[in-house]
Amino acid sequence: MRVFLTGATGFVGSRILSELLADGHEVIGLTRSERGARQLAELGAEAHLGTIADLDRLRAGASGADAVIHTAFDHDFSKYAANCEQDGAVIAALGSALRGSDRPLILTSITGIGDAGDGHPASEAVFNADLPHPRIASERAGNALLDAGVDVRVVRLPQVHDPVKQGLISPYIDHARDTGMAATVGDGGNRWCAAHVGDVARLYALALSRGERGARYHAVAEEGVAFRDIARAVGAGLNVPVRALEPEEAEAHFGWLSMFVSADMVASSIWTRMQLRWTPTGPGLLDDLAAMPTAMPTGVD
Repeated sequence: MRVFLTGATGFVGSRILSELLADGHEVIGLTRSERGARQLAELGAEAHLGTIADLDRLRAGASGADAVIHTAFDHDFSKYAANCEQDGAVIAALGSALRGSDRPLILTSITGIGDAGDGHPASEAVFNADLPHPRIASERAGNALLDAGVDVRVVRLPQVHDPVKQGLISPYIDHARDTGMAATVGDGGNRWCAAHVGDVARLYALALSRGERGARYHAVAEEGVAFRDIARAVGAGLNVPVRALEPEEAEAHFGWLSMFVSADMVASSIWTRMQLRWTPTGPGLLDDLAAMPTAMPTGVD
């Protein structure tokens, strides 16, 4: 199968690329640079030059493929809402090239979209189109394509990690380094779900080979890691103190991160594991934080 993969040189996408090639697929990887094209060629993939802002190039890449996996996303969280709206437009463009066929589009979302607000872990069965969260734009776009007959499948991500990058925890680490402390809001009892990047990549490959039209899959290995434990791991790794902030102090201290640091982001993957026969085996989040190379900046994709 020829698979058009956006984000092919990114943190998650590059791992998916390896999984797809190992499974015998041909991969067309979206990249915005000649350097990225060389990297893809060295790995055995075909390069497709373009960016997620160039919708015509995206449609062209999808048109020549048997399936599309979309992982590219602008991770500038200072303009998160705008980036989510852009992602909806990207998904619509990719899907337009697949209409009238049975070629699947696997798009990326976040586990928080499966939160019913009832205190239970977010689940694959939950989708609330009116949820006041910017990333709902991605799944709304996917649902519109489903209604148009496109085979859309969704992979929802938690905090995806290895020792170098850890989703939203990466900018939190940078912030702790810059401010000289790893802070929590209150006692840090809120929890974040997580999964190792290798396990996440395997789930995308399984969603392609075993997934079903309209299904939503949770790439969750750990249902919830207490944020205070994350802060302690970061504090130990950076050799900075851990401090509990009052809720009214959070915005001034964290800036845009404040909307996430106090959030409870727990999610289940029981259904996903059963449906796709997916068994995570990678290191846990705290293990990867303990192994992080603290001398280097983390950053985000």
